[in-house]
Amino acid sequence: MTSTPPGPAAQGENRSVGELLSAVTSDVQTLFRQEIELAKAEVRQEATKAGKAAGMYGGAGFAGYMVLLFLSLAAVLGLSDVIDGGWASLIVAAVWAVVAAVLYQRGRRQMRDVSPRPEQTVESMKENAEWARHPTK
Repeated sequence: MTSTPPGPAAQGENRSVGELLSAVTSDVQTLFRQEIELAKAEVRQEATKAGKAAGMYGGAGFAGYMVLLFLSLAAVLGLSDVIDGGWASLIVAAVWAVVAAVLYQRGRRQMRDVSPRPEQTVESMKENAEWARHPTK
């Protein structure tokens, strides 16, 4: 007759307390490493969203600058000599005003979606803490 190696349940019964504690410690360390990696990934994702929104604000600022530039040019040309060039400058300034408004609104909308708190990690850590308090539930 051949004897079969004991299954996982039987191996757990034969393990010493030190071995069990070592296995639990290793599992907890792995869990916390994974939680830290999750937190890093979440923070990276939120930083990317914030960067894009900041870029939109930057675009809106540049467009606003262009509005002032072309409005100034239009005022100079319009007041000094009423010619078609002044009206063209007003049209360009109006286009830049629309661009600035659109970029500002998009940046504002994206900034509202940015969350500096890593939500998934916080929830996961709460679950881990609850499990650690009551591992049999």
